[in-house]
Amino acid sequence: MNIKTILSIGLVSLTMGSIQAEKKPNIIYILADDLGYGDLSCYGQTKFSTPNLDKLAKTGIKFTQHYSGSAVCAPSRCTLMTGMHTGHADIRGNKELNNMEGQTPLNANTITVARILKKAGYVTGAFGKWGLGYPGSVGDPNMKGFDTFYGYNCQRMAHRYYPAYLWDNQKKDSLPGNDWAHTVTYAPDVVQKKTLQFIEANKDRPFFAYVPLIQPHAEIIAPDDTIYAKLKGKFVEDHPYKAKKGGDYGPGVEMMGYCSQPNPHAVFASMIVRADMYVGQIMAKLKELGIDNHTIVMFSSDNGPHEEGGAEPAFFNSAGGLRGVKRDLYEGGIRNVFIANWPGKIKAGSVSNHISAFYDVLPTCADIAGVKLDSKTDGLSFLPELTGKGAQKKHDFMYWEYNFFGGRQAVRIGDWKGVVYGLNKKTDPDLELYNLATDVAETKNVAAQHPDIVTKMKAILKDQHTDSKLFPLISKK
Repeated sequence: MNIKTILSIGLVSLTMGSIQAEKKPNIIYILADDLGYGDLSCYGQTKFSTPNLDKLAKTGIKFTQHYSGSAVCAPSRCTLMTGMHTGHADIRGNKELNNMEGQTPLNANTITVARILKKAGYVTGAFGKWGLGYPGSVGDPNMKGFDTFYGYNCQRMAHRYYPAYLWDNQKKDSLPGNDWAHTVTYAPDVVQKKTLQFIEANKDRPFFAYVPLIQPHAEIIAPDDTIYAKLKGKFVEDHPYKAKKGGDYGPGVEMMGYCSQPNPHAVFASMIVRADMYVGQIMAKLKELGIDNHTIVMFSSDNGPHEEGGAEPAFFNSAGGLRGVKRDLYEGGIRNVFIANWPGKIKAGSVSNHISAFYDVLPTCADIAGVKLDSKTDGLSFLPELTGKGAQKKHDFMYWEYNFFGGRQAVRIGDWKGVVYGLNKKTDPDLELYNLATDVAETKNVAAQHPDIVTKMKAILKDQHTDSKLFPLISKK
């Protein structure tokens, strides 16, 4: 071999090494649906176990004070995608469209995390439940930065685990044997296959996979397989759930209904265990492809635990001892699990008390991808907290609003949490004040003892709410 050849090989090696060093890390964000703060064994669940998510936390980082964007599906997902809290976001509640499959769309010019990453050279895919714009609308996933979408566009249809079809971008993909009367093909299993195929197809280039799972949202139903077999009969307290009219598959079935379930406790647990299995499969696929060390995987849930279809969050302590459930702005409705795993970047077994929320995910993903944001966000990147490198900025306050059930607002300043209910029912609704450092279950309202903090919080609540014609937060004040 002559000197020219040796130099040529060396130059190629240096070039390839430079390209490899510059390759942006893959990002996978997995979102459970209605999973509570206490529904994972690594967060205290004792009635069943979630070994894959436990391992994710053991080899990564677990946050103890992470918050979803809202107390229900669509607005929570909006804050996640856009980096805006519910006082500024396009979507602030679950708003249906008449005679149409899908929900109120995001605005045409709204920036999303997928748009940012796509512009940065990422291949982008979403697999699961969307709920932010009907097929073909300006809020369609393909219009919001995702190259590929497969799953449920409509969150009403996502009540059903055996639908007749799912959406493959703007095309309907029929599910074998499912016809609203027969339950043959379990839709989440099909979505999971598409997720794994996307990861494999894009193993050689940076990708962003958004994986909004359906479980454990009602209806309470799962395949009668080995997962269910291990849990069937385990809960002696289990009792049947009888569906209301239109809930059961067959003639007259309604999309928004929930089917009957003879063993709701066992099936509910199996749904979470199945979601845990999906996480394990994703991690195994990354390792098989040799890209696990170059991929950050994040996991959370869109809001607190639900009570529909036979689910009993109190039985499983699904809220983890926190007050409230889905639709509440108390901790049980919005504080949630958050786990991140990135070998070599995140210290294994880390636990963080950093206060963060869904609207921090967009700036964090931009930071991971090395993108400088030129759009407004309510969020702060928590990449320094993940990696232990650099100074972690902290929020001056956290904010939530929900215009249903009389109008609700919440704010957190340090350990202080303020909650207001009944905004459109009372002339001057009281602000409840709790010290989360000593009363995480929000049992003792100490507003009367701290009028200065109450005044400060009321000013923030007024300042952070911008008017929305679609989601008015009505108050008589």
